Amino acid sequence: MSAYVSAQAIHDMYADQSFEYALKQSMVAEFSLAYDDIPTALHNYTVLAIRSNSTTIKQRALDIALEYDDLQAALDIATHWVEQEPKDVPALFYLSHIALKTHEYELAAKTLDKILNIDPTADLEQILAGIAPEQAEDREILLNALRASKEKNNPSILALIAGLEAQDGLYEQALKNINRALRKRSKSTSFILMKANLLMALKDQEATQKWLARASRKNKNNLDVRLAEARYYIQINQQQQAFDKLQAIIKDHPHAEEALFIAGLTSIDLKQYELAEQYLVELRTSEKYQNEAYYYLAINAQRKQHYETAKAYYRLVDGNLYIVSRRNMIAIFEQQQQLNDALRFLTQERVNYPQHASFLYQAQADILKKMDNKEAALALLDEAIKNIPDDPELLYAEVLLLDPYTDRDKLDKALKQLLRIEPNSPTYLNAYAYTLALQNRRLKEARKYAELALEYAPEQASILDTLGYIAFLQNDFDTAVNVLEQAYSLSQNINIGVRYAKALYMQGSLTEFSDVLQ
Repeated sequence: MSAYVSAQAIHDMYADQSFEYALKQSMVAEFSLAYDDIPTALHNYTVLAIRSNSTTIKQRALDIALEYDDLQAALDIATHWVEQEPKDVPALFYLSHIALKTHEYELAAKTLDKILNIDPTADLEQILAGIAPEQAEDREILLNALRASKEKNNPSILALIAGLEAQDGLYEQALKNINRALRKRSKSTSFILMKANLLMALKDQEATQKWLARASRKNKNNLDVRLAEARYYIQINQQQQAFDKLQAIIKDHPHAEEALFIAGLTSIDLKQYELAEQYLVELRTSEKYQNEAYYYLAINAQRKQHYETAKAYYRLVDGNLYIVSRRNMIAIFEQQQQLNDALRFLTQERVNYPQHASFLYQAQADILKKMDNKEAALALLDEAIKNIPDDPELLYAEVLLLDPYTDRDKLDKALKQLLRIEPNSPTYLNAYAYTLALQNRRLKEARKYAELALEYAPEQASILDTLGYIAFLQNDFDTAVNVLEQAYSLSQNINIGVRYAKALYMQGSLTEFSDVLQ
C-alpha cells in the first residue's frame, strides 16, 4: 500500500470538483502524520475517503485508521466504501475484518454472506486471523450469526464455525463441520490441516496418521500437507518415519527448502551426519534458511568431532543465532585448550560485530576468570564499561567479580548505578542486598532491597536466602527460619540448608535443627 496519495489519484477523484481543495486536504493529512497530529490526519483522510470514488484514497485512509487503532473511523470508511461499491470484494473483506475487530458480529456475518454470494470459493481464513473473539460470550454471538447466515452451508463458513468451536473445546462438533466443508472442497489445504489439528486435539493418534497419510497420497504436489505429515511424526517422536516422509518429499521436490531444512535437523537427531550435511549444504544460499543452515552445519560437524569445520561454520552465523553460535565456539576452544586463541578471536569479533560488543566483552571476561586472571578480567570490564556506559549486563558482570570487602567502594558504586538503570530488577536488588549482608552493614537498607526483590520475583530461592540471611544478622530469627525454610524447600541447596539450620538453632528449635542437619 502506498505511504502517500498521488496527486493523480486526487485529480482523478475530483475531476469535476475542487482538485485544489482535495490536494490541500491530502497534504494537510500527510503533514499532520509527519508531525504526529493523528486526529487531524484521520479526520482529513476520512472526509476524503467518504467523498471520493478513489480506491487508493480509501485504502490509505483505512491503513491510517487501522495503524492508529481508530476502529470507528475504519468502520465508517469501510461501510461507506461498501455502500458506494457493493460488489467490491476487497471492500467487503475490509468491512468484515473491521466488523469483527469492533465486535459487530451481525454485520460481519452479513458481509461474509455478501462475499460468498459474489465468490462462493472465497478463502475467508485470513479475515479471522489474529482477531478471533477471545471471550466465550463473543464467540457464541459470532457462531450464532454464522449459523443463521444465508451461506451457513458454504464450506468457508463451515470452516470458520469449526475454528470457533475448536476454540471452545468442542472438537467433535468442529470435526463434523470441517468434514462437511471437506466434502465440498476436498483439496483445500487449510481444511485438510484443520481436520488434522482437530484429530490431534482429540488425541487420536491413529486417526491423525491415517488422515495425513491419505491426504498426502491424494495431494502429492501439496507441500504443506506432506510437510504437515512429516512434522506430525516428529511431534510424536517417530523421527525415522518422519525422515522417510521427508526423503520422499525431497525426491519429488528437490528444491523444497523447508523439507531440506527439517530433513537436515532430523538427520542430526538420527545421527545420520553425512545426510544432514548433504541437505543443509543445499541451503547455504537460501534467503530464508541460510543462517540456520550454517548453525546446524556447525552443530553437525561438532557432533562428528570435526571441530575446525564446526568453528568455520559458526563464524558464518549471524542474526538471532549469533550469541549461541559464539558460545558454542568458545566451548570448542576450551575443549581444545585454546583459550588464548578464543580471546584473540573474540577481540576480532568486537571489531567485526560492534553491535554484540557487550556480550563479547563478557565472554572474554569469563575466559580470563577461567584462566585465573581476575585482574585482567576486571581491567577488561572497566574498558568495556567506559566504551559502553550504562550497560547493565556489563556492570553486573563486574559486580560478580568484585570482592565485597576489598572492592567495597567500587562495588557500591556499580550496584547503585545498576539500580539507577533498572530500579525494579529483582536480580540487581538482590545483588545489592546480599552484598550489604556480606559486609554486615546498612542491614535495614539491605532488607528493604531484598523485600522489594521478593515482590518482583516471589518464591525465588536466592532472594529468600538473602532475606533470611539479613534477618539472621538482625537477630530476627523467626523471620530467618520462615524464609530460609521456604528457600531450602525450593532449592535443596546445601549452603541454604546450613544457614537454615543455624537459624533454627538460634531460635531454639533444636529438634528441627537436628532434622535439618540429618
